[in-house]
Amino acid sequence: MVFEYRINQSLISEHIIWPEGSRKFLIFSESLGSVDRYDAVLVGGGIMSATLASLLSELEPGLRLLIVERLGSPALESSSALNNAGTGHAANCELNYTPMRPNGCVDTSKALVINTSFERSLEYWASLKDLGKLDTSKFLHRVPHISFVSGENDVAFLRKRFEEMKKLSAFSSMRWSNDSSELSEWMPLVMAGRSSKNNFAATSIERGTDIDFGALTCGYLESIRTSGVVDLLYQTEVTNLQRLEQKQWELEIKGESGIRYVRAPFVFLGAGGGALPLLQKSGIPEAAIYGGFPVSGQWLVCSDQGLSKRHNAKVYGKAKVGAPPMSVPHLDTRWIAGSRSLLFGPFAGYTTKFLKQGSSLDLYRSLTFNNLGPSLQVGLKNLDLVVYLVNQARQSQEDRINALMEFFPNAEAKDWNLELAGQRVQIIKRTSRGSVLQMGTEVVTSKDGSLAALLGASPGASTAVQIMLEVLQSCWTEKVRSEKWQKKLHKLLPSFGQDLINQNQLLAEIRKRNDMLLDLS
Repeated sequence: MVFEYRINQSLISEHIIWPEGSRKFLIFSESLGSVDRYDAVLVGGGIMSATLASLLSELEPGLRLLIVERLGSPALESSSALNNAGTGHAANCELNYTPMRPNGCVDTSKALVINTSFERSLEYWASLKDLGKLDTSKFLHRVPHISFVSGENDVAFLRKRFEEMKKLSAFSSMRWSNDSSELSEWMPLVMAGRSSKNNFAATSIERGTDIDFGALTCGYLESIRTSGVVDLLYQTEVTNLQRLEQKQWELEIKGESGIRYVRAPFVFLGAGGGALPLLQKSGIPEAAIYGGFPVSGQWLVCSDQGLSKRHNAKVYGKAKVGAPPMSVPHLDTRWIAGSRSLLFGPFAGYTTKFLKQGSSLDLYRSLTFNNLGPSLQVGLKNLDLVVYLVNQARQSQEDRINALMEFFPNAEAKDWNLELAGQRVQIIKRTSRGSVLQMGTEVVTSKDGSLAALLGASPGASTAVQIMLEVLQSCWTEKVRSEKWQKKLHKLLPSFGQDLINQNQLLAEIRKRNDMLLDLS
């Protein structure tokens, strides 16, 4: 009945024609009582909004939530299997998470944070599976995570990285090898055709995963849709938002039936590259220091199923100088739409779009008085990155196949097709030390906690549970502190509130639980 009532309201409003965005329309709709009110509006139908909606529905089942997605289905932008990196980012194999310090030591601090954040994701999925609310077989597969390098300097770096990470409980199962025969067992396609006399090395962690974040998003939404407290609007875009009195937000949304308005005391902007323009429209002071730098990508996808079955690993190499983290080359076992696939890439490119299905004017529209100077400054500071992106965009298919053959010497061009990957918007941020280009993920919240926006890229999806917990702690502070939510949080996440980085025994216990419930043993 509620759903039919809302449709009837939309039909009524279609017969009144006002200029787009006119406040007269709002006055008219309010007189009919047709401004829908929710406890929270989540913008974007990807992994971030779905994770937050799932957590809120578990913690407070009576909340009325609205998810607004501009495309026709959920998870078609950054979260889909072809657009996302697909790796359960645990810092097992991604060498950019363990940079070399000036003193010659390897910095493992970021790797530890990412690893334990991903463990929280596993912990949450394990609980939902145990409750019968999530079918993890549709999105989670166990795949070894391997780092592979060649050349004296890179082999020396990898050896030092291994020695330092092996001391840490989070990475104690890591193995090292520079033996050609053993490496051929780990990654037969990568080693075939290589001389055993050359200098190669690799590390491997068997407890790695491939995650189809698009399928996971759909799994979350399917579970909470049955509760009846979540409305999902597809092919609908948030065109404007403004803060009202008493911690209320009003959003103007445009769909197939026209413009309508909704209100809520909390708004989450989880729309990938589309989050920054909406954050700027919100007018909160915290938004003024941010800009965006878009980076696109492409994959080579293997069309030979025989080759896909022969490779069972995510093999990550080392990024070239000046390359963004999302361009770290890897030969990647991947499940797409339930089928096993093999990808190589990604190859970076440059576009002014903030979304894969966005507008070429996105970058220019995002420039403001506050971020124009910082954006130009960042461009000048990162000319090597700009040159890298230009060169990547100029690559031919032959160039890409040659890059593939550095990983897979026996690759044949006929077996590989070029596909577009996802669009990422890296963060430009004005700081006290000048403007910087950040490659990670950042949550921006209003001072009163009524709005939160997620900016940035990797390793966002893999650490979505931890990020959304931080959103709840910042924006739903009193609820999180309440006895009711505390009990539920500890049931869903037995390690909640505890330090997985420094409590080795706790980490071991949580991993044992997760492995058992998720069949990762």
